[in-house]
Amino acid sequence: MKFKTVCLFALFSLLFLFYPGDSTLFHTFSYHRSLFSDQNRSIAYANNPVPIRNFDINPEITAESAYIVDRKSFSPVYEKNAHKHMFPASTAKMITALVAYDIYKADSTIKLNSVLEDGQVMGLVQGEEISIENLLYGTLVHSGNDAAYALAQPIGLTAFVAKMNEKAQALHMYDTHFENPAGLHNPAQHSSAFDLALAGRTLLNNPYLSKIVSTKEIEISDTQYRIFHKLVNVNKLLGEIPGVGGLKTGYTIESGENLVSLYRTPDGHEFIIVVLNSLDRFEDTKTIVNWINSNVSFVAQ
Repeated sequence: MKFKTVCLFALFSLLFLFYPGDSTLFHTFSYHRSLFSDQNRSIAYANNPVPIRNFDINPEITAESAYIVDRKSFSPVYEKNAHKHMFPASTAKMITALVAYDIYKADSTIKLNSVLEDGQVMGLVQGEEISIENLLYGTLVHSGNDAAYALAQPIGLTAFVAKMNEKAQALHMYDTHFENPAGLHNPAQHSSAFDLALAGRTLLNNPYLSKIVSTKEIEISDTQYRIFHKLVNVNKLLGEIPGVGGLKTGYTIESGENLVSLYRTPDGHEFIIVVLNSLDRFEDTKTIVNWINSNVSFVAQ
């Protein structure tokens, strides 16, 4: 009797293994096999340092919204209304540049059919032929609204803004919606400190664009070397505060002063700093830099 029981159990086991239908247990194990193979892989990252902060002291800033995050781990060390919808102003141009990088070749050129003359401009001239690369410099360094709109010209403004919103969604910028490539005020256009930190990280991870945003001053021209544009970075902290690099300024009456910055500490750690609707974005960022140096340290995981 015992022998028959064993044989029956073996038979049913074989039928289960070779049954052509759906075996939930088998498929569950197969789908999650990476959970087992990845266990050892995580050991290699166990000693990556993560930031810790002094919670007794917060940076005293005027910004309505702020986000300070370690670039490598994307671990925040301070946040203030980080997901509140704010007007991005020209910080929107980070996404403008990322979209332009995705859809154009840097050495391709545009002959300008029209030129925007609203707000901060680099001085483009109607009929001028200029490279995408130089328009990217105009957009990111000089914060030229005319340059940002020129980047949209080849595919049309509506299509370009649609791609900006697609890019934002792809980057998980769920607090964000764009209405124009320059960040000109529109009540329907908004972002958040958290989302702009995501945009900043993505831009920094692009060596080509990262080089552009760290440029303090440059002179560019049209393709015929007849029209020249001197571009000066509007981020006053570049060259003033050791370790401070790009990324992007922004200002409208409605948005207040905005600034997204990269800060590299003396020991090589990098932070993305976002301040929005500040009374003094540069002083707020200086305060944050000093706060990081005095109140943030790193420990191994």
